[in-house]
Amino acid sequence: MIGDPSVSQTEPTNAYAAAGVDIHAGDRAVDLMKVWIEKSRRPEVLGGVGGFAGLFDASALKAYERPLLATSTDGVGTKVAIAQAIDKHDTIGFDLVGMVVDDLVVCGAEPLFMTDYIATGKVVPERVAAIVKGIAEACVEAGCALVGGETAEHPGLLAADEYDVAGAATGVVEADKLLGADRVEAGDVVLAMEASGLHSNGYSLVRHVLLNSGAYTLDQQVAEFGRTLGEELLTPTRVYAKACLDLARGTRTHAMSHVTGGGLAANLERVMPAELSARIDRTTWTPAPVFDLVRRTGSIALEDLEMTLNCGVGMVALIAPEDVDEAVRILAGYDIRAWAAGEVTATPGGKVELTGAYAGW
Repeated sequence: MIGDPSVSQTEPTNAYAAAGVDIHAGDRAVDLMKVWIEKSRRPEVLGGVGGFAGLFDASALKAYERPLLATSTDGVGTKVAIAQAIDKHDTIGFDLVGMVVDDLVVCGAEPLFMTDYIATGKVVPERVAAIVKGIAEACVEAGCALVGGETAEHPGLLAADEYDVAGAATGVVEADKLLGADRVEAGDVVLAMEASGLHSNGYSLVRHVLLNSGAYTLDQQVAEFGRTLGEELLTPTRVYAKACLDLARGTRTHAMSHVTGGGLAANLERVMPAELSARIDRTTWTPAPVFDLVRRTGSIALEDLEMTLNCGVGMVALIAPEDVDEAVRILAGYDIRAWAAGEVTATPGGKVELTGAYAGW
């Protein structure tokens, strides 16, 4: 691992370099990323870059009556293959944070701090710094601090230009403000929040359909997108954290669902009580062109598409009907388009049904 203290910095360093691990490149990467990490700093963070552990002053939690810590971990899947193919690495870290912190916020937890892990076949300092830049920028948008991380060089396991990223975050929520299935009521509105694009799920399917079966190339201009396919596929995952926290504070929001792998219905079912169900009307929105391109190119059945991709909805809130207008207003303040897409019904089963056809499909 980069910076492993058990490795001597004299003769064994040369041997380690001969084995494919460049400690000096790792040190250079740390120097380049420091400026970005500092931008994500919160006042509770102690110390700087380079320690064995990130420190966060937990005395801030004394203001809570009964603080519950929430934690989440994730990666970005095979979306990294797109970044590597077009040699653009400053957005993939943004995706990582979105995938992690937006899992925290669904229970009402404020993200406090995050750590990351980057494994690569060869440490290229500028590339690692670009990845961390995206992580730090998204942490700023989410309001959490990037307190630590690790860059590991794995020659022989990964090719020189290959890497993968993962991260974990911790948040806090007051116990009596915890969102979830026990708060959901019949008549609640299913408030959909627009996705920025594919986010970071289903890229194995997307790559297979568009790049293999469809014979598209990443540098190909696509009229529906107004840019290249590669640029479209690298659209960063939207970070909903601050907007959703404001939503929870300003409205009677009972539960939220982050729409990731498994699609809209399956993820919303995770916060549905067994005695209720929900119905969502597809006619209330039109998925972005990239979803239709995947569907048409691969002749993908709608059921399969919806089980894999978010189809234009990245986050959902179950909210009291009287508060819908206020919720839409709050989210608009964060440039997030939201709309009433369905409702919670008194039908037992905890199921979510999608009805109708997407507008324009």
